[in-house]
Amino acid sequence: MRIDLAGRTAVVTGSSQGIGLAIATGLADAGARVVLTGRGLNRLETAADVLRGTVPDATVLTLACDLTTEQGAAELHEAVPAADILVNNLGIFGARPPLEITDEEWRTYFDTNVLSAVRLIRTYLPGMVERGWGRVQNIASDSAVVIPAEMMHYGMSKTALLAVSRGFAKEAAGTGVTVNSVIAGPTHTGGIEDFVYELVDRDLPWDEAQREFMRLHRPQSLLQRLIEPEEIAHMVVYLSSPQASATTGAAVRVDGGYIDSIVP
Repeated sequence: MRIDLAGRTAVVTGSSQGIGLAIATGLADAGARVVLTGRGLNRLETAADVLRGTVPDATVLTLACDLTTEQGAAELHEAVPAADILVNNLGIFGARPPLEITDEEWRTYFDTNVLSAVRLIRTYLPGMVERGWGRVQNIASDSAVVIPAEMMHYGMSKTALLAVSRGFAKEAAGTGVTVNSVIAGPTHTGGIEDFVYELVDRDLPWDEAQREFMRLHRPQSLLQRLIEPEEIAHMVVYLSSPQASATTGAAVRVDGGYIDSIVP
């Protein structure tokens, strides 16, 4: 399948590393002009260099801003007034016993993982609708459906993203704009390595630790391994393409067979 996104501008939040950088790289490889966002300018510039190393002719803009705040969203909008593709990847995760999650932590997870996405959809969706073309994708998680006890606050925020995606898809119905969520299973990023070692023996080599984590905490996985960021990116690039014009309001799964229930 030849996906051509030439002439499109894609904003990818939380894209200085991991899944976000892999998504931005995939979109750039398909011809899109990509905007990398994050809080640290140095990390963004490093990410841009890595991206250009993979896609030498890529057009890349970096913008350091805190998208968990209204001011950060306004700074992004001022720098990038219009976007054809919006990928809300910004998110935090971590383990905490359910009864120990504080009010502040609940608010932080909601503000970071949900409200930041809502703000940017409000910012860019009207222009997409006016132009008659656009793609919005919210990166959710298998934890949205199979809530893990050790990270219930994270699961809550990703469940909320499924509702947000469906609601905005209805708002954009019939306009040529699609809004979807991508349910990602446990993915091999630097952050997940730290998380895995919170739950298994830190003395284990990484390959053994990964297998032990999947055996104990994600036993439904059919892959029996972590997903690579590029595998998530492949799905996002497809959903960003003209070929995915009939897919909207959906929760599309890249979960390694972990989810054992049907998402409506």
